Amino acid sequence: MKINILLPHKEKFDEKKTSSVSITVKNNLFYTNFLKDIKIYGQYVENPLFNDNFVGTKYSILSLKSKTRFLTDIMLKTISNSDDKKQIIEIHNRPNLVDYIAKASCFPISLFLHNDPLNMKGSKSIDQRKKLLEKCSAVFCVSKFIKKQFLDGIKEDYKKVHVLYNGVDRKLKKFPLKQKEILFVGRLVFEKGVDLFIDAMKSIAFRFPDWSFVLIGSSKLGDNDNIKSYAHRAIEKFKTIGAQAKFYGFKDHDFVQEKMKNGSIIIIPSLWEEPFGLVASEAMSNGLAIIASKVGGIPEIVEENGILINNIN
Repeated sequence: MKINILLPHKEKFDEKKTSSVSITVKNNLFYTNFLKDIKIYGQYVENPLFNDNFVGTKYSILSLKSKTRFLTDIMLKTISNSDDKKQIIEIHNRPNLVDYIAKASCFPISLFLHNDPLNMKGSKSIDQRKKLLEKCSAVFCVSKFIKKQFLDGIKEDYKKVHVLYNGVDRKLKKFPLKQKEILFVGRLVFEKGVDLFIDAMKSIAFRFPDWSFVLIGSSKLGDNDNIKSYAHRAIEKFKTIGAQAKFYGFKDHDFVQEKMKNGSIIIIPSLWEEPFGLVASEAMSNGLAIIASKVGGIPEIVEENGILINNIN
């Protein structure tokens, strides 16, 4: 049986540029018993994870297709050219592709939702989500919160909708030695609450001169182009804290894990409904104390193992 995994085109399945969807797929591949039968389709990257399994496509504007449709058609062509009569198609975070793929292929489709379906093309309305349930063999949600959103307004008990939490690879064998560091890890955008982190650190820095404050992230996943006004202003404000402020920009997953291993506290002040909270899960696996917003899927991950704040400000 062949398993075909379709990533969103914007995902970079690269050793140095992974974001949450790619990290989740990567972690799953480490433990699967079916690796030799799996193909992952995504945009071309220089240093792909699981190089033997990855099919990277270079977009051609001459195709007159969107990047997402172009990538999807590459996958469908590969499937149709295969002699294997048993195949599965696994779509990540693109519900709007389900109908198109279902019309072009007779193989079972599973849909993995990493974000709120009520804000995604192809799953915003009740009718759209009902059609997804008709065409998909299974729908996997990264949290109970996402499952609740998907089934909003749907009265039927659909047993094909499942919660499948993102896993993390816990490598630590013993609790690490910790440094006096407080971390923020994530995109430098308003909804992540980075301003709240910076303001809080500015207010306590003079009282804790032996502590450092670490800001890891950029306005866009995978690069350090922070010319967007919000990210630029946030970085400049953070630097006014002085020598205690350590700004690193976007860093690869290994760097982040090392900082989490050494840090003491992580702040996750999200203003939006986080679908899952991979940062929280990874922080817990590295022994960080967590202070986070009580929103979306974060409470399911943190539970009683951190400080959760309602209406964070």
